[in-house]
Amino acid sequence: MSDYSFDLSNPDDRYDSGFQIKEQSFISKVFSWMFMGLLSTGVIAFLVASNPVIIKAIYSNMMIMILLGIGTFALVWNLSANMHKMSPAAAAANFFIYAGLNGVLFSSVFLVYTSQSIFSTFCVAAVTFGVTALYGATTKKDLSGLGSMLFMGLIGLIIASVLNMFLHSTGLASLINYAGVFLFVGLTAYDMQAIKKIGQNHGYNPNYAVLGALKLYLDFINLFIYLLRILGDRRR
Repeated sequence: MSDYSFDLSNPDDRYDSGFQIKEQSFISKVFSWMFMGLLSTGVIAFLVASNPVIIKAIYSNMMIMILLGIGTFALVWNLSANMHKMSPAAAAANFFIYAGLNGVLFSSVFLVYTSQSIFSTFCVAAVTFGVTALYGATTKKDLSGLGSMLFMGLIGLIIASVLNMFLHSTGLASLINYAGVFLFVGLTAYDMQAIKKIGQNHGYNPNYAVLGALKLYLDFINLFIYLLRILGDRRR
């Protein structure tokens, strides 16, 4: 037999096999939660955008927009800070409420851009995200060193975005959009590798599958939005 054959009678092989099965199951749960979150966001965004009464009620009242923004931030903070205390049902509920509120906020996408460009950009984002996530999951290179650099890049992106709200510079807006794409491509690879480590460190706890899904959900949503600003066709 080959020197690389798998022998179930070998305790080390049985351990490695069980470890790999648990890791694969954990990653599968992460992507399942992420997919369901994205689906919830997309469906709610479409339904809200299709209802003129709801759209008028939301976008004619700045206080509602502020409360929605605060609500999404609070849910992300709660899920990240209290994950170890939550029951699986509470973690799932927190995640889906967050995805739903995001759907309300992102309903404007269907009002600003054509359906065809939303779909085509979603496909580009999905392929880009998939390739990058695969790299993060399979590379032997330690990406942990990128964390601080990516975090600083994210802070810089937020500051530049706030600044441009007052400057209204098309050149700066374009730079922000391209920088956002590169930043969230990097964050996708970094977070994917970090999620594998989270699973290993926490015994593949199902709550941490939800936390991992939240990280990848945020990466994908932001990647999609920045790509849409570059590739999307606005309604006339």
